[in-house]
Amino acid sequence: MTTLNDRPNTALLVVDVQNGVVDGSHERDKVVANIAALVEKARQAEIPVVWVQHESEELEKGSPQWDLAPELKPAPAEPLVEKRYGDSFEDTTLESVLAERGVGHLVVSGAQTDACIRSTLHGALTRGYDATLVSDAHTTEDLSNWGAPPPAQVIAHTNLYWSHQTAPGRTAGTVSTEEVAFASGS
Repeated sequence: MTTLNDRPNTALLVVDVQNGVVDGSHERDKVVANIAALVEKARQAEIPVVWVQHESEELEKGSPQWDLAPELKPAPAEPLVEKRYGDSFEDTTLESVLAERGVGHLVVSGAQTDACIRSTLHGALTRGYDATLVSDAHTTEDLSNWGAPPPAQVIAHTNLYWSHQTAPGRTAGTVSTEEVAFASGS
């Protein structure tokens, strides 16, 4: 249903599941295991898996903090998109990576819920993509000392509001890891 012409395919987007981002995050091990399960489902269905890594002063490229969580291993043919902003599309190669693969629907997982996940979801929807958030495959750190709700509430709220997002000619919503069913070659 995407508004992007000739883009019928789906891709799994794995955003910022890096040591310096997810270490200490809410339910880290469960979320990373769910993401690993999604990656395996996508590979079995021959759905593109696109990895995104954030670079900043705290996440210096090539550092242990910048590296992906050790449970996740990109395959050699799977693209890696490097970013410096919350929205994975902003000033990156993501759009061209997806266009080359005919992708108009993104299944989104990763971190941080209240930053890069939200920015990327909104960035996808405004650029014409259908965007599905995997409700149990994203996480965030505890920022309640700075006035944010506890992480479980941030995640629940994001799942709630994304399940009701709409835009002309596009779909949005949430599904659980178990509910994700990639159709082969789509």
